[in-house]
Amino acid sequence: MSKSLVIVESPAKAQTINRYLGSGYLVKASMGHVRDLPRSSLGVDVEHDFAPRYVLIPERKKVVADLEKLAADCASVILAADPDREGEAICWHLSVLLEKNNPNIRRVLLHEITKKAVEEAFQNLGHLDENKIKAQQTRRILDRLVGYLISPLLWKKIGRGLSAGRVQSIALRLVCEREKEIRNFVAEEYWTVAAHLEASVPPAFKASLARIDGKKAKISNEARANEVVAELKTSTFVLEDIKVTQKKRHPGPPYITSTLQQDSFRLLQFPVKKTMSVAQRLYEGLPVGERGLVGLITYMRTDSVRVSDSAINWARKYIEATYSRDYVPAKPRLFKNKRKAQDAHEAIRPTSPDLPPHVVKPYLKKEEFDLYALIWNRFLASQMSAADVEETEFLIRAGRSEFRAKGEVIMFDGFLALFPNSKKEEEEKLPKAKKGEVLRLLELETKQNFTQPPPRYTEGTLVRELEAKGIGRPSTYVPIIATLQDRVYVVKEKGKFIPTDLGMFVTDFLVAHFADLMEVKFTARMEEELDKISEGDQDWLSSLRRYHELLSQDLAKAGETKSVKGIPVDEKCPRCGRPLLIKDGRFGRFKACSGFPECRHKESLAKKETINLDELCPKCGAQLQEKRGKFGKFVACSSYPKCRYIKKEKKEKTETGMACPLGCGGTIVRRTTNRGKIFYGCSRFPKCRFATWDEPVARTCPRCGKPVVLRKTRKGVTTVYCWDEKCGFKEEVKEAEKDETRT
Repeated sequence: MSKSLVIVESPAKAQTINRYLGSGYLVKASMGHVRDLPRSSLGVDVEHDFAPRYVLIPERKKVVADLEKLAADCASVILAADPDREGEAICWHLSVLLEKNNPNIRRVLLHEITKKAVEEAFQNLGHLDENKIKAQQTRRILDRLVGYLISPLLWKKIGRGLSAGRVQSIALRLVCEREKEIRNFVAEEYWTVAAHLEASVPPAFKASLARIDGKKAKISNEARANEVVAELKTSTFVLEDIKVTQKKRHPGPPYITSTLQQDSFRLLQFPVKKTMSVAQRLYEGLPVGERGLVGLITYMRTDSVRVSDSAINWARKYIEATYSRDYVPAKPRLFKNKRKAQDAHEAIRPTSPDLPPHVVKPYLKKEEFDLYALIWNRFLASQMSAADVEETEFLIRAGRSEFRAKGEVIMFDGFLALFPNSKKEEEEKLPKAKKGEVLRLLELETKQNFTQPPPRYTEGTLVRELEAKGIGRPSTYVPIIATLQDRVYVVKEKGKFIPTDLGMFVTDFLVAHFADLMEVKFTARMEEELDKISEGDQDWLSSLRRYHELLSQDLAKAGETKSVKGIPVDEKCPRCGRPLLIKDGRFGRFKACSGFPECRHKESLAKKETINLDELCPKCGAQLQEKRGKFGKFVACSSYPKCRYIKKEKKEKTETGMACPLGCGGTIVRRTTNRGKIFYGCSRFPKCRFATWDEPVARTCPRCGKPVVLRKTRKGVTTVYCWDEKCGFKEEVKEAEKDETRT
């Protein structure tokens, strides 16, 4: 076959790219990563330069087998995964698996999926970026070291089911420290005084008390507020000074991953995971009428605000044609990255001037249209003229007191015509008064206030904080937030994160025993090192050695601490008044009295481990909640027991590609039970009843010749045996042969 095999991650992306390539290309999807570190062991040889041991992901066996066959028959293999470190790693793993079938392997980078971009990219094929691969491997190994070395310690010292993550634990620390600030916050009372005034011309306006006797006005109680008001009632209000300032309000840069996540949460109420899911569809391609599948935006995992010259040019032409020449600045706007970013990427922007939101709206779902319109407007606004604003400030004298009033008028809206969400809330419009004139007092208004604690993090503000502190990167924000909720370290109430008692205790334990690794600045420096490794400016092994040395020292010290019998919480036993503890039980965690066995009080943690979802019950319209029950997590109606709706999740079903050994014509399918346990059965069930708990292996039985054998591991011993009991074949598999049986 003279065709070239092109491999991308997803079928949607494959379908879009296939439209732009000629008959000389065959486009297939790898369905993401095909190899990873093993789940059952560390998978990193620390003694030999941290050599990773990768294994084939079970769900990708059939995909890889098909790609190997196609690669052998094609003239070349072109790897076209996403243009970031994870994409580079996917390509590298594929190249390792396919090079024996076809050594002619090339790499192509697609920053946008349009006809022109695809054609240009395929005319400039390159090779794998070794530095990006090393950076991704470093991150993966670091995360594995933390997860597989610290998590068992948490199990031993605190309780089963706990986990630690290199970046996840820092995010949890931020949430917990904010909660401590809120709990320790002491509110202070203060009063404000405002005067409603009228000049010789309308409109009336409001001015706020700013100073008394030349000092900042501080009114701490009602009595003092009444004294000030009584004095003001006998005072004359004189407009002492007028300041008029001409200001320009400039647009912000186009979106990067973090700012898109923040704005879509703030403006569209999209959770971070939903934002990235919808953006992925916009990038990979959606059907737009007669145009067919079109990639509507550039790659959405980026921390660079750079925009290509061609995109700037079409944006300026579009702005002039749609608005006027006045809305186009004299020079194109160029934005600088806040820190060293992966500048090979552009900012997130639309791919074509021919596809404004109103054109694609009939073809998109509401969520797709809303996000696309947000990206379109932000990008065009970034290349528009600044808004001209006239700001007026009144300085008003009343006896010993000084009042101030501010107002503004937009003289020219500029980019605000397209992106008004950038506009600050307007002050009251002030009248055309004259300096020195006496103002008429209409009313004096006093208000009691209290200082407020810092707000809890939302998904948007947590992403902003992580980005500001250099924690994580564009591709990591979604899994960080998901893990914190999955482990019930935090719960979300009214869109805000509240750490659980478990999350607070785990954080305190980690901070006490892993001070270096839990330091925000240390983690940020590690992210910078990963960037340097990606650019070839840092040796990846030296970073791993230094990190592992610190980790080993901390693990040794932490291992000497005593185990806790339960996690203490700030609650008392309702029976005897002793402190309550969180303990592990057969069906999950529960609260129990620390006075056990004298006091046997205990209560379920189900309510504490409930997460409100952005989804409504189809029966009664109440909010759905994710709860933790006897057999794990489930989704049910919040109005229980009035409404007993429980959402039935689709059971996992993955084709293995192996024929059913009973010869019924079906194939072996990987499934899950209601309790989440994995088993294998025939795709023609219930007509065919073949089923097994053990993993099928596409290997011929050496005794009877049947095409499938089964593989099981019990107490660390791996055995391969024939499914046919009459045959009786059975043998143990050595450690070196385990991965071979998986492939």
